[in-house]
Amino acid sequence: MTLSELNIAPLKEVKEALLKCCGSTYWAKNVFDARPFESRSDLIKKSDMSWSICSNVDALEAFSHHPKIGSVANLEKKFASTAHWAKNEQQSVKEATFETIKKLAKGNKEYEDKFGYIFIVFASGKSAEEMLALLEMRLKNDPEEEILIAMQEQNKITKLRLEKLLE
Repeated sequence: MTLSELNIAPLKEVKEALLKCCGSTYWAKNVFDARPFESRSDLIKKSDMSWSICSNVDALEAFSHHPKIGSVANLEKKFASTAHWAKNEQQSVKEATFETIKKLAKGNKEYEDKFGYIFIVFASGKSAEEMLALLEMRLKNDPEEEILIAMQEQNKITKLRLEKLLE
């Protein structure tokens, strides 16, 4: 999709495309309403503004649209519409040792049990070991601090996916 197409496409088509970038319907509606976009940077700026007014509930909705880090089965089944993006974002997990994958799975469960949502991390460019270290470090956070960090990570993912959307 080009920027011009994003500016003129009907609501249903644009919301579908935007929800692939961020699973929050509130965010997607706000970005849609912010059209037209003068440039890619204008789109990113308006996306940031829309994300900044999202609530924790909106963030949790967005988080629910992500596969767990290291879960190839989730990537392929549940997230078919964004699997190609998420798979590339989590490419390094494929190269991880079985032990690292096992620790990621265990850490993901602990994280979800503690915070009530999956571990959200901007995975692009990070090795599985780096993501595991971040997961272990973030497990020490309190819930108020962690939701803010997870929201920042979601925003990074959203920006990357917006760029991919316009390729």
